[in-house]
Amino acid sequence: MSQDALSADLSAYHNWREQIVRSVNQLQKWLTEHDLNDAQLMLRSQQLVERLRDDKLNIAFVAEFSRGKSELINSIFFAGYGQRILPSSAGRTTMCPTELMYDSLRPISIQLLPIETRDSSTTTAEYKRYADEWMTIPLDLDSADAMMSAFQRVGETKRVPTEVAKRYGLFNEDDQDSLVTVHADGTVDIPCWRHAIINFPHPLLQQGLVILDTPGLNAIGAEPELTLSMLPSAHAIVFILGADTGVTRSDLDIWREYIAGHGRSGGRVVVLNKIDGLWDPLKTEAEIDAEISKQVVESAELLGLKSTQVFPVSAQKGLVAKIQGDAGLLAKSRMPALEAAIAEGLIPAKQDIVRDATQNEIEVMVSDVRSILQARNAGIQEQLDELRALKGKNRDTIVSMLDKIAEEKQRFEKGLAQFQALRSVFSQQTNILFGFLGKDALKAEIQSVRESMQKSMLSAGLSSAMNGFFRTVNDRLTQAAGQVTEIQAMMGGMYQKFSQEHGLAKVTPSPFSTLKYHKEINRLEKVYRAHFSGFGTMLTTRQETLTHKFFETIANNVVYVFDVANRDVEAWLKAIMAPMETQVREHQLQLRRRLENVKRIHKATDTLEERVIELETVAQAISDQQANLDKVLKEVYRILNVDASSLIGQAA
Repeated sequence: MSQDALSADLSAYHNWREQIVRSVNQLQKWLTEHDLNDAQLMLRSQQLVERLRDDKLNIAFVAEFSRGKSELINSIFFAGYGQRILPSSAGRTTMCPTELMYDSLRPISIQLLPIETRDSSTTTAEYKRYADEWMTIPLDLDSADAMMSAFQRVGETKRVPTEVAKRYGLFNEDDQDSLVTVHADGTVDIPCWRHAIINFPHPLLQQGLVILDTPGLNAIGAEPELTLSMLPSAHAIVFILGADTGVTRSDLDIWREYIAGHGRSGGRVVVLNKIDGLWDPLKTEAEIDAEISKQVVESAELLGLKSTQVFPVSAQKGLVAKIQGDAGLLAKSRMPALEAAIAEGLIPAKQDIVRDATQNEIEVMVSDVRSILQARNAGIQEQLDELRALKGKNRDTIVSMLDKIAEEKQRFEKGLAQFQALRSVFSQQTNILFGFLGKDALKAEIQSVRESMQKSMLSAGLSSAMNGFFRTVNDRLTQAAGQVTEIQAMMGGMYQKFSQEHGLAKVTPSPFSTLKYHKEINRLEKVYRAHFSGFGTMLTTRQETLTHKFFETIANNVVYVFDVANRDVEAWLKAIMAPMETQVREHQLQLRRRLENVKRIHKATDTLEERVIELETVAQAISDQQANLDKVLKEVYRILNVDASSLIGQAA
C-alpha cells in the first residue's frame, strides 16, 4: 500500500519512538553489564519502554452532520484500500462516537455499546473494561463486501417514544429542530449505539494512531465524556465545515463550546470541505479560486482565526484521485496541503509530551547511577589516600590508622540508627500524604454528592453540592502539597546532616508540585459550570439526566486525576529516598573495605604497593564507566531531541 505524505510523517514519528525504545534498552543493557542495574532501576526502565510501546497518537474529527467528515477520514487514511472503509453518503452516517484503533490483544472487530446503557450512570470508559456489555461484530478482512456491511452497522438507528429519547438525553422538546424530527406516531429516530470501537489492522493504526470520529452537536452535548475527556485529550482536532453550508449556527456552537474555548497543547485544523461544489465549468479557474478564497476568509473571521488556518478541500475528489492515481485531481482537491497541516499540528505536540516524559524519567535513573559511581569513586580515592600515606610508616602508625577507621565505622553505625529512625518517620509522613490523596475518602465524597443530586431537582441545590465537591477536592490537593513540602524539608535536613557528619555527597531532594492536578480539576470545574449555567432553577427531566451524566463523567475524571497523582507521588517518594539509601549503602561498603585494606597491610598479607595498584585500577574502571555512561546518555538525548520539523520533513 502506497503511503501519502501524512502517512509517511506518522511513520517517521513511529520510527523515532522505536529508536528511543532501542536507546533505552541499550542503556539498560549497559547498566546490567557494569553491575549498576538494581531492581528499582530495572523496573523503571521496563515501565518506560512499555509506556513508549503503548503510546498513542489521538486525532479527533469534529463536525455537524453532512459536512463530509467520514469521507475526509476515508480520503486521508484509507484511500490505499481502494474503497470507502467508513460509510459515507448524503445525510447522517456517523450516529455515535466512533474510535478507530488497533490493539493486537483484541479481536479484529467492531464493538458496539447499546444506546440503552445511557439509562445507567456508568461512563463509557468504565464499560470498556467489560467486553460482554458490547455487541461484537467480527471483521472479515478478505471480503470487501462483508467489511462494508459490518461498518454500516455503526450508523444504525431505531425509533423510540420521545420520552425514551429524552431520558437518553437525545431529544429536547424546547428545541424547534428536535420537534421537526418527531414522527406522526410520536416517535423519533435515535442511534442504536452509544459508542463504537473499530479494531482494525491498518498500518497507521498499528503504529499507534487512534482516530475519533464524532457525531454532531446534539450527540456531543449528550455524551459528557466527549467534552470532558476525549476531545481535550486529543493531540490534534480537525474541525470540518461545508463549503455548501458555510459556517452555520450549530457549527459556531461546536467550535466555541468544545474546541476554541479549551486550552490545548495540540493542533487545531479547520477544514472547509466540499469545494468541488464550487467547481463551476462556466467559470474560469481564477473565478473559482476567488470564490473559494472568499469563503475561506469569511469562515476564518467567524471562527476568530487567520485565513491561513482554514484549509479548503474536496475530500471526495481527493479520495477518488488517490484510488485512481490521478495526480492532477489530487492537486485540485487540495488534500496534500491539509495532510501536511495535520501532521504539523499532531506530531510536534505529541513529540513534546513523549520527549519531556522520557527525558524526566531517564534523568532520574541516571542521577541514581551517577550517585552510585560518585560514591564508589569517593570511597576508592579515600582508600588510596590512606594507603599512600602509610608509605614509610611504622606498624604503630598502621595500628593508629586501624583505630581511626574503626572509630569512624562505629560513629557511622550510630548514624545508621538515626537513618532507620528517619525511615520510620518518613513512612509515617508518606502515610499522611497518601491519606490526603486517598481514593476511598474521595469516593465517599462522590457518593455524598450523588445522593444530594438524587434528592434535589433544584439547580441551586445541585450547584451547592458541586461547589462543595470541587472545594473539597482542591483542599485535599492543597493539603497534599503542604505534606510534600514537609517531607522535602525533612529529607533535606537529613541529607545535610549526613553530608556534614560522614562526608556523603550533598544532594538537594527533588521538588514535587501538585499544580498540574489543580489545573486539571479547575478545567473540569470550568467545563461543568459552562454546561450547568444554562439550566434554569428547576431542572427538566432531560436536563437532570444530562447533569447526572456530566457529574458521573466528572467524578470518573477526578478519580483518574487522583490515580495519576498517587502514581506520581509514589515515584517521587522513591526518587527522594533512593539517593540517601544508595549513599548510605556505598559508604558502609567503603568503610568495610578501608578497614580490610589496612588490616591486610598490618598483617603483611599484602604489600602496600600491590594494594595501591589494585585500587588505582578500580578507580580507572569507575572513571571509564562514568565516561561510557555519558556516551550512552548522549546517544539517548540525541534521539530524543530530534526536531519535529525534521520528522515531518522525512516525508518529502
